[in-house]
Amino acid sequence: MPREIRADRLQRLVEVATEVFIGNGYQRTQMEDIARALGVAKGTLYGYVESKAALFDLAVRCADGHEPLPSASALPLPTPAPTSTVDAVRARLLREVEDLELLAALARTSHPDAAAELSSIVRDLYARMRRNRRGIKLVDRSAQDQPELAEVWFGQGRWAQHSALVAYLEQRIAAGLLRPVPSTQVAARAILETIAFWAVHRHWDPSPQKLDEKDVETAVVDLVLHGLAKESP
Repeated sequence: MPREIRADRLQRLVEVATEVFIGNGYQRTQMEDIARALGVAKGTLYGYVESKAALFDLAVRCADGHEPLPSASALPLPTPAPTSTVDAVRARLLREVEDLELLAALARTSHPDAAAELSSIVRDLYARMRRNRRGIKLVDRSAQDQPELAEVWFGQGRWAQHSALVAYLEQRIAAGLLRPVPSTQVAARAILETIAFWAVHRHWDPSPQKLDEKDVETAVVDLVLHGLAKESP
């Protein structure tokens, strides 16, 4: 089989497997489910991967194109080591925070334009969630079935991000740059969930709206800014 054709089929396998794992969760997904969705015999899948764990690992790494597809010579992909997939998720999270605008803002000691700074933070978070949306949806759904994955995904991912945003809001409110809110914990969660819905989860809405991506991002930023901007005297 020509290598480029096999690569096309492998890409399609990643796309279909990702959607099935998202729909069913890791534990409930069977290789038969993925084969059926792909329109092939179950045995065909084993020409690409050795096991469900290997297919899930492949989807985690390649669903958003952050890692290249393996070469045909590497197939079938072996079952990964026990911590391999979790380690890949942890490494992706660490790469994402290296230049995170939220953390850069937390490190500033000057008093910048609060609206411009908050807009930059929200746009940065939105862009990151959007470009990682398949992986986010996949891991978020599957972490419910895998305690080790959940520990990294929620502990080092979601709640670490939430804690950083809470700290940012408390700093800027204390400096008089943003208006006080009843709960910074709730405000931070509301901001992150709003961004996550529009950047990620709406793409799996069973009754979707056709919206321009730039308009969506602009509306989300506008909503957050108007919710936290200081009231005019």
